[in-house]
Amino acid sequence: MCANGCSENSRPHRRVRVWLPVSLAMLAAVTGCVTQKSILLPELDSWQRRVIVLAAVDNWDFNGRIAVKTDNDGFNGKLRWQQRGDSFKATVSGPLGIGTVRIEADGAAIVLTDKDGVRTRLDDAELELRFRYGWTIPVTSLRYWALGIPDPELPYDTEFDASGQLVVLDQRDWHVNISRYRDGGGQQMPGRLSATNADTRVRLAIDDWLFLDQ
Repeated sequence: MCANGCSENSRPHRRVRVWLPVSLAMLAAVTGCVTQKSILLPELDSWQRRVIVLAAVDNWDFNGRIAVKTDNDGFNGKLRWQQRGDSFKATVSGPLGIGTVRIEADGAAIVLTDKDGVRTRLDDAELELRFRYGWTIPVTSLRYWALGIPDPELPYDTEFDASGQLVVLDQRDWHVNISRYRDGGGQQMPGRLSATNADTRVRLAIDDWLFLDQ
């Protein structure tokens, strides 16, 4: 029994009050170590600088909507793209008739995860998506086109508007049109674009951009 009449059962409560702030502080420290901060992009005041700066940006996300149309099929859905260096994760969800699918790459292999959680390595992503679903997207180049720059591995042709912004990009067998720009990281980034080839049209509406520190 305590000198002031308190019971032994009250003592553990005093110990909890002592250790709880310490535990919360430790949790906050750990969380702070792994949280990446959003950043502003440097000034993109010329086409050459835009290509150089954005091709070197490793960590970024966007959220938006995607619509794919072919001669025989198509879908509309939501798209979340997460880029981390040479690795990316693209999650497509919505009224697809196929549920949510995820396409991800680690810089070498591209893996598809279907609505049932089954993972399949894609040796030729565009061909195998077409075979499986009847539609395809330009997986390997879309990360660059979404930024409003060409895939650096391939030749290309461009057209610009009067203000110097890219509006047309022809690369591979795709014709890319950027019809609207919006703020992203403090700079003008694509907000609406389409990529069209002989039998497929892919349209993106990007609602928000997020650029992260390295």
